[in-house]
This record gives sequence, structure tokens and C-alpha cells, in this order.
Amino acid sequence: MILVAGSSNLDFVVRASRIPRPGETVLGEGFRTFPGGKGANQAVACARAGGAVTHLLTALGADAFAQPIETSLHDAQVQLHVIRSDSEPTGCAFICVSSDGENAISVAPGANATLLPGHLPPLSGFSHLLLQLETPLSTVLAYAQAARSQGLSVVLNAAPAQSLPADLLEKVDILVVNEGELAAVTRHEGSIAQCLERIQVPIIVVTLGAKGCCARGPDQLFFQPAYAVKPVDTTAAGDTFCGVLVAALSRGADLAQALRTASAAGAVACTIQGAQSSIPRSSDVMDFLAQQVADIAESTRTLRAFCGFP
Repeated sequence: MILVAGSSNLDFVVRASRIPRPGETVLGEGFRTFPGGKGANQAVACARAGGAVTHLLTALGADAFAQPIETSLHDAQVQLHVIRSDSEPTGCAFICVSSDGENAISVAPGANATLLPGHLPPLSGFSHLLLQLETPLSTVLAYAQAARSQGLSVVLNAAPAQSLPADLLEKVDILVVNEGELAAVTRHEGSIAQCLERIQVPIIVVTLGAKGCCARGPDQLFFQPAYAVKPVDTTAAGDTFCGVLVAALSRGADLAQALRTASAAGAVACTIQGAQSSIPRSSDVMDFLAQQVADIAESTRTLRAFCGFP
């Protein structure tokens, strides 16, 4: 059983031919709202795409924006622990998605900033705690400390990018970052291999978008090339990866298997618009994996070289 503790947002999404440059206005091609937020997205991914029993601790406002988020989470069979804020509105994200599927995101945290250390529910029965950085850092640290003391595996998706205190990293069992987040955590602009040398977390997973991902375990390196898809919207692809990774590990999969399944789920998510609406069912992920027949030896060598490993 997995506990996700983190943010929930209502996403306001505009599709446009390209993402505007600073000071520029670009006419959009369509507008929709979608339930989102890193914590909520990852909880849906754990439950729907990962097939794991999942709880979510999150903070919402006492407003109309909370309702579609709660409905989406209930539909995904995520069990909710909601902290209701009367002083702050539900968090919102403003997202521009370009015609090639890339996005630019600004987040107004709102109620997410009111999630406090004392809100953590009892941890009995949970095997993993999954955290992100869209809630106060002091809260994330307190949750990690409590989970570590009770024997849970602590997974941190260090997003959005920022440097982290050493006492938080000491309590993390699995760190998931993209290339920019890895540089922020390590405060180093070198190769991925060089950055990984600077962190002592037992397992570190680095997602690399269309290139794939790599991971360093306690005594082994792993390289998983990306699966080829035509992206429609990359929003929540990383969150889908995180949720499915943790779900797979909670079921006893080894790290290589978990990386394959999480990469497949993230690839499928890129082909559908929206955040939680893009997260596939576990059966969709298995069907996608069953269709993959390409020889990945060459792409694995290319990925390894890109990461700076001989």
C-alpha cells in the first residue's frame, strides 16, 4: 500500500502553435481545464496505471476548483486524506502546450502551501511514501523523517527543481529527478555520471525525456531507452513515470522491470491530452509493452554514452 503526500491543482491549459517568448502574445488554439498537481497525478498513476492500493494526503480549498480534482481521484480509486483550507484557494497551474507536445507551466500553490507536518496520517500498513516539492519543504522533511523512522521506503521526486538540505537526502531511499533537477540537487553542471557521484542516496533515477532514463542502484547501473511515440502533450508524463515506478517496486518488481513499466506508462501518457486524463490503465501499459519488439542494444549504448558512462 502506497501513501502519496503532495499537491493537487486544477490545470488551465491552452494549446498553441508554440510557447510564447517573454513579452510575446501567441493566440491559442483551444482551452480546457484538467485535474492535476504532482501529488494527485502521481497518486492516480500509482492506482490506475500501477494497479496499487493508493492513498493521497493533499490540501484543497473550500471552492469549486476542488470538486473536479476530488472526482478524478475518486474515479481512479485513490483513497483521500483531504486537508481543507478556508484561507487559501485550491492550487492552480497555468499551462501552455505547443503543437509538438512540449509545455511551459506556472503554478499558484494556494492550499498546497498549508499542508503541515501534523497532517500526516498514521503510517501503519504502508510500504512506500511518495513525496514531491510542490508543498512546503519543512513538511516534506517531516514526512520523510516520520516514514523512515517507521520503516517505509521514502521516494522523493525532487520537482520543481531546487537545492535540497542534506538532512532530507539522508532520509530518502529513492530519488527521482530529471536532468535539470539533478543539477539543482547536486549544484553541479557536469555529466549525469559526475552528478551521480555527488549524491549518496541508495537509488537515484534520472529521467531524460525522449532519450529514456538511467538509474544508479547500490551496486549496479541501469539504462532504459525511451519508447518511440508521437507526443500530443507531455504534461504529467513524468508524474506517471514516478507513480508507476513506485507501484511496480511495491509489488516486488526489480528496478530494471520497474523502469521498463514506468517508461512505457510515461510514453503512453504523452499521447493523450491533459494531466490525470492522460494517465493510462495498467492494461493499456501491458498492451503497449507487448507491442515493443525493437532491439534496444544500440539505443542503450547511445544512452549510456550520453550520461557520461564509458
